[in-house]
Amino acid sequence: MNAAGAGNTRVVLVDDHALFRAGVRSELDGLVDVVGDAATVADAVALIRELVPDVVLLDVHMPDGGGLEVLRQVGADATDTRFLALSVSDAAEDVIAVIRAGARGYVTKTISGADLADAVRRVHEGDAVFSPRLAGFVLDAFAGAGGGRESPGTDRDADLDQLTPREREVLQHIARGYMYKEIAQRLGISAKTVEAHVSAVLRKLQLSSRHELSRWAAARRIE
Repeated sequence: MNAAGAGNTRVVLVDDHALFRAGVRSELDGLVDVVGDAATVADAVALIRELVPDVVLLDVHMPDGGGLEVLRQVGADATDTRFLALSVSDAAEDVIAVIRAGARGYVTKTISGADLADAVRRVHEGDAVFSPRLAGFVLDAFAGAGGGRESPGTDRDADLDQLTPREREVLQHIARGYMYKEIAQRLGISAKTVEAHVSAVLRKLQLSSRHELSRWAAARRIE
């Protein structure tokens, strides 16, 4: 376990490779609090139920069923725990399956330690987090599948008409999974300005979090 004060986000790491788990622990040391790890589905389920962590970092492919089986066994009961897939796979079918099963995000194992810690914290706060190129898979999978109060057409246009052109640009980047700093770099504005635009969009659309905003955008095929 990390030293006290290292971070207030409590994390359980699930992966069948001991060397990888050790490496992730080292990368996250001082950034979040890794309170436990597991190498099998059975051990993961027991540990999650015992510790009730804030976030579970979840390998997608393991010999005994992997992330999907963990989500099936504890997902419905773990109302205080959020799941972030961490995988070598960037296949659309893997991303879509784990999100449908209840994970809040999906990042690949090429991610840096600092970015992984940031992703963990964002998932803990309620955001949906994806490596940028993976966000499109989720948008495509969930577009047109209901998931929203409005139907395509007039209602969608009326909602979008409330937004300024810059707010729409920011919304598109949020929908693709980019972080505030990345959006700022792409649009040539400051991260604080991006945050202000997001706050304005949330207010106008009567949403309460970036997670809700991402789902709203996905349901309306905003890319």
